[in-house]
Amino acid sequence: MSIIHYFSKDANKRAKFIFNLIAPIYSHVDKSLSDNYRDVIELLKDEISIVGKTVLDVGSGTGAWSYAYLQGGAKKVEGVDFSSGMVEVSRKRHPEIKFSYGDSENLKDINDDSFDIVTAAYMLHGVTGDRRQKILSEMKRVSKGYIIIHDFSGRTPIFVRFLEFMERSDYKNFKKNFCEELKQNFAEVKKIDTKYGSGIYLAKV
Repeated sequence: MSIIHYFSKDANKRAKFIFNLIAPIYSHVDKSLSDNYRDVIELLKDEISIVGKTVLDVGSGTGAWSYAYLQGGAKKVEGVDFSSGMVEVSRKRHPEIKFSYGDSENLKDINDDSFDIVTAAYMLHGVTGDRRQKILSEMKRVSKGYIIIHDFSGRTPIFVRFLEFMERSDYKNFKKNFCEELKQNFAEVKKIDTKYGSGIYLAKV
C-alpha cells in the first residue's frame, strides 16, 4: 500500500496504511503490552468469569490482547484484523490462536451468537462515532454474553496524544461519549478505570 494512502480522504485506507507500516515495529512492544493486559484481565476477572469461555478479539493487532484471554483461562480465542501486516505478525507471535483478516464493521464470516465474549482493545477510539456504532452492532450480533472494550479513559499521556494526532483518531470524542454510545446498544454498561489513562468498558448482551 502506497504512502499516498496516508493522505487519502478514506479513513480506512489511511488506517490500513498506518497499521501495515507499523506492524513490524509495533510487535516489539508486545512484551510490555502483554504485561499490562495481564493486569487488566485480572481486574476483569472480578467482574465476570473468563475460564472456559470462547473469545473473539476484534481489531486484534499483534495478538497481545487475544493472548491475555488465553492466559486468563479462555477455552478458545480468535482474532480478526483489517491489517494484513498485523495479522501476519500475530500469527507468528501467537500460533496457538486463530487470526483472520476481516472488516470489523462487517464480520460476515461469523455467525450470530458465536462467542461468549467479544472484545476489542485500543481500536474503537480510532474511528468516528457512526462507525463505532456499526462495529458495536456487529460485536453484539456475534456475542452471546459480553462485550468488553479496553481503551482510553481519563488523561492520555502526551506521547500517545501525538500518536493519535498522527493517526487522526477520534480519541477525544471517544473518551467523552463512549459510555453513552454503549448505552444506546446495551442495557447493562459498566466502566472500570485502569492504569495509564485506560479503562475497561463492560456491556452485557
